[in-house]
Amino acid sequence: MKKYWPPVVMLVIFEIVAVTLWLTKDNMFYLFNFSYIGLSISFGVFLFIRKYKHARHIVQLLVGLYMLIYLGLICNENMQIEGFWYYLFMGVFEAATIHYAVAKIFGPLLFGRGWCGYACWTAMVLDFLPYKVPGNPRKKIGWIRYITFAASLIFVAALFLAKVGNIERIMFWAFIVGNVIYYAVGIILAYVFKDNRAFCKYICPITVFLKPMSYFSLLRIKCDKDKCVSCGKCKKVCPMNVDVTDNSRKRLNGTECILCMECVRNCPKGAL
Repeated sequence: MKKYWPPVVMLVIFEIVAVTLWLTKDNMFYLFNFSYIGLSISFGVFLFIRKYKHARHIVQLLVGLYMLIYLGLICNENMQIEGFWYYLFMGVFEAATIHYAVAKIFGPLLFGRGWCGYACWTAMVLDFLPYKVPGNPRKKIGWIRYITFAASLIFVAALFLAKVGNIERIMFWAFIVGNVIYYAVGIILAYVFKDNRAFCKYICPITVFLKPMSYFSLLRIKCDKDKCVSCGKCKKVCPMNVDVTDNSRKRLNGTECILCMECVRNCPKGAL
């Protein structure tokens, strides 16, 4: 039964967050929200332990569709980075600011870029495309993410500086249009670079938050050097081009690991 402690621990962590936010914000929504996400992720981890092939995709659909359809379309909350800037300028610790604090700013200190692997509604769609293993070497164009990051900040800042009315409605439509653009660009890049995760590597502005925090992540893939036979299979199947055989924090593309566990699943010696 010891092998089942990871999903239990994950659930406990999310329940602590859920109860804390419920009591401090006096809002039952946070209890439901983080309990649901915690249960979904814990269920996925349980399925992975049971060696179910599509465990991660199930979590992506459970969490991604919930955030995209329920929070985004039904509740009219912009959970993209524009929503984060919006609430930040409003000086309100609600919705997107809480989401970013938990999932993308402080959360990565614990679980790295697990958000990208299990909850992102953009990657949820891109991961179903045919190029699950990168077909080409990684390009040196990751600097584009900083342009999209700055563009999102400038867009929201301009709305506030110009004192545009009904900004909340604009944020909703920015969420709709932004997602359409993200999906379109992501799909095009996947086919151009033969890499489902090309959007994540080069364009996604969220990684500006995720990468530095992920460097210090407690939850990491590690390699047992005594078992490793240097077959290179883990590097071939990694969608983010991470050198998981290097246990140092400075390993190649180390802050890109999305904990998809493809390397663990494909290691012939169980060294990971």
